Amino acid sequence: MRRLPGRRAAAFLAAALTGLAPGAAAPANAAEKGVSAERVLFGQSAAFSGPARDLGTNMRRGIEAAFAEVNENGGVHGRRLKLTSLDDAYEPEAAIANTARLAKETGVFALIGAVGTPTSRSAVPVAAAAGVPYVAPFTGAEFLRDPKLRIVVNMRASYYQETEEMVARLIGDRGIRRIAVLYQDDTFGRAGYRGVLRALKSRNLKPVGTGVYPRNTTAVKTALLDLRSADPGAVVLVGAYKPVATFIAWARHIGFDPVFMTISFVGSNALRRELGSRGVGVFVTQVVPFPTADRPPVLKAYRRALARHPKGGQPGFVSLEGYLAGRLAIAALRDCGLQPDRACFLDRLRRKKEIDLDGFKLRYDTDDNQGSDRVFLTVIGSDGRYRPVETLRDSAAQ
Repeated sequence: MRRLPGRRAAAFLAAALTGLAPGAAAPANAAEKGVSAERVLFGQSAAFSGPARDLGTNMRRGIEAAFAEVNENGGVHGRRLKLTSLDDAYEPEAAIANTARLAKETGVFALIGAVGTPTSRSAVPVAAAAGVPYVAPFTGAEFLRDPKLRIVVNMRASYYQETEEMVARLIGDRGIRRIAVLYQDDTFGRAGYRGVLRALKSRNLKPVGTGVYPRNTTAVKTALLDLRSADPGAVVLVGAYKPVATFIAWARHIGFDPVFMTISFVGSNALRRELGSRGVGVFVTQVVPFPTADRPPVLKAYRRALARHPKGGQPGFVSLEGYLAGRLAIAALRDCGLQPDRACFLDRLRRKKEIDLDGFKLRYDTDDNQGSDRVFLTVIGSDGRYRPVETLRDSAAQ
């Protein structure tokens, strides 16, 4: 995150917690910014270039599919929803500039579907200073779960919950206690690493080895050799799809073949494509249901909406998360009636006890800004496709 000198940093922290600009009250007309008689304008800063571009591209597709679906049916109370997206290439400085542009120049009603922990850490104070809601970021970072962050509404389970599930499964299902970690050397990687440490500490364990690599690179070979020397039974990988795929491919090339597990941020479809035949048996935790399943009913609606999108592509976990994020925003707007404003929008998202998106249920409270706690387990099978599994004992070859 960009370093801010003393008082300015304190002011921006206060802004992030209150949702108001430092030292200022919200202007009377701020609530209607981004809303006209014809439309409601949302903004997104995400990676559309660089090693994490698949994540931003699919989040955007999912959100656009949800917006197109409601627009075809007359919009929300007669207003069409529009998404304006800017590329930050998964770099914090670009996320700051994009967020300022969307909030101040473009004048969006809310921000939705941001991608990444380091980018969100940098963007949230900027959004808060402008009083712009920050909805459904594609990250499970714990700092965003602070209920005092009034503008932030999370949809997905946290990285702590994903890594807890991983450690519990590795020990309970496989009896593996020698667990190592590869993580990206930034706030995202460290968030996942802290989650693994936390889960292991609760069981009186420590990682048998750790490896790091720089963000937006595939420089993982040194970390690979360090982790191989630790002789782990499993490696938890906290990173984007290209470096994670590079690590697994090289590991298998040199005969290093522990259980590999990675978290939802990896970008599952992109990881599978990058790995090819080397992906068999790789486990990935997910925070949304299996995209091609029949239930809950929202999955069929998602696939129909995605099929109608000009660049919809194949169903996947990331675009499904984007679609659900779009549906969440639509539900809040509907509840706000004919004259939506940001205060009502956030109030509906933060105070309503349950939001039912055709069977995918989200529960919030005034002290809980995260809607879902669900973690799902998947594995790449011998046919190169993901399948849902109940335990790590399930064979990838089945």
